[in-house]
Amino acid sequence: MKYDFDEPIERRGTDCFKWDALQSMYGRGDLIPMWVADMDFRSPDFVMDAIRRRCQHPVLGYTMPSDGYWKAVTAWLSRHYAITTTRNCLHFIPGIVAGISYALLALTQPGDKVLVTTPVYHPFLHVPRDAGRVVVQSPLKIEEGRFAIDFEDFGRKAEGCKLFIMSNPHNPAGTLWGAEVLARVAEICERNGIIVVSDEIHADLALPGRRHVSFSTVSDTARRMSLTFMAPSKTFNIAGLGSSVCYVADEHLRNRFFGWLDALGVAGGNIFAFTAAEAAFADGEEWLAQVLDYLQGNVLALSDFIQRHMPAVKAVLPEASYLAWLDFGACGLSHERLKEMLVSVAHVALNDGVDFGGGDYRGCFRINLGCPRAQLLEALERIASIF
Repeated sequence: MKYDFDEPIERRGTDCFKWDALQSMYGRGDLIPMWVADMDFRSPDFVMDAIRRRCQHPVLGYTMPSDGYWKAVTAWLSRHYAITTTRNCLHFIPGIVAGISYALLALTQPGDKVLVTTPVYHPFLHVPRDAGRVVVQSPLKIEEGRFAIDFEDFGRKAEGCKLFIMSNPHNPAGTLWGAEVLARVAEICERNGIIVVSDEIHADLALPGRRHVSFSTVSDTARRMSLTFMAPSKTFNIAGLGSSVCYVADEHLRNRFFGWLDALGVAGGNIFAFTAAEAAFADGEEWLAQVLDYLQGNVLALSDFIQRHMPAVKAVLPEASYLAWLDFGACGLSHERLKEMLVSVAHVALNDGVDFGGGDYRGCFRINLGCPRAQLLEALERIASIF
């Protein structure tokens, strides 16, 4: 089946955060939203059909994950990431940000230091702080147009930390870390007694010709010291269902974390979270291949547009995901003025780079490419009009 990712889908009026929160978040509702990390494509037909079939039953009572759900999850992990596991090493979680919160509460104490590499998805910063932990930031470098870990700084900052929250692929800009980099992270974290929480929500979205490496697979060390979070939510555009999974290979760490989750009663999930995830993982290969090809086209369209119309903008383009990082620092506008003009002149909503790590990222913004190409190009034309 050929899927149409150019089709415009009207999402206003559906309580869609990406579109319907513009007024409250940006002060006006007539913006092109290129911020919240979901896609403006139809959720896949096989997922919607599975939900419709379940809705034909007249009772929506307490439910549990079926054998089919666990088989679909374990098969997906084996097929895509060489993770051979059983359901005993897996635990449902109602979203990855929630999972990170649970990990912080279960595995650290108030006042403990938590390491992150910035710029990074902003809940990595505010969730630990809100939980009374101390966030330690290790800034990334940009080398040959992609993010890179500054291991001298990372190794120094790791001292005294209890947890490292890693974005893999990295958000923003979908940098794929690779086995060598991940093994080095594991060595440093083991030396400092740090548990690694690897957020791999964008793992499935490695673009054509690229390969995601799951942190737990790079060494026995990484396997023993890590929690891996994955989800079908970004991959199949079903984030509203709150369906994620945690993989923990080490028995001691697993019992410690899963026991805490069970004490909270978060394993129950909901009927549609299980139904949709099972359908996505069981039937999603062809849809995923097509959406990745389309997203790659959007990345190329962004790169070409910048070269032709905004050459002063420095971009970190995604190797995975549909998120890019744009640095307007050389364009001659202050961060405050640029931020204001994006809304009042361009009428485009981007994520403010300062939210990803503070003042070092003034002049930077994250842009979401997960939309019909015509929408992307219109947004880029509007942004270019500022200059």
